[in-house]
Amino acid sequence: MTDKGKYASKSLVARGVGQRQRAFAARTACWLMLCAWLCACTLVSGAPAPPAATPQQPQARILYPAHTQQVLEGVIFDIDILASDTAQGIERVELYVDEALLQSSRSEGAVSEYRVTMNWFARGLGWHKFSAIAYAADGSASHPHIIALEVIPPG
Repeated sequence: MTDKGKYASKSLVARGVGQRQRAFAARTACWLMLCAWLCACTLVSGAPAPPAATPQQPQARILYPAHTQQVLEGVIFDIDILASDTAQGIERVELYVDEALLQSSRSEGAVSEYRVTMNWFARGLGWHKFSAIAYAADGSASHPHIIALEVIPPG
């Protein structure tokens, strides 16, 4: 190989490296411009609008028994529920067992807090789902407060 061919091949290799570096620099510049444009778009649009005010929902809580408590089959036990709604007051509370309405209790007029005790005859071995729902005077419902109880055999 002549000296001329030797230098020519080096310059081709050098040219290939230079083209890759230029291509990389061009891609990087494009990404940077895109990022700057996106940032500018969010700055121009201003602050987001505050979320619309949501009306206060009534709240229901099963105070007793505790979640995942075991209960003996054949025993009648109490379920203590506290419902509250300071805006409109509580009209009624419903207790569901395994998606079926067990009991409903109405307050005497709309009250900000309403505590009620309901009872259930424990039957059917295994896990049972209890849901308490409070209703405000305008009919709006709370999210259900859910606990699970396990009925076990006596003795």
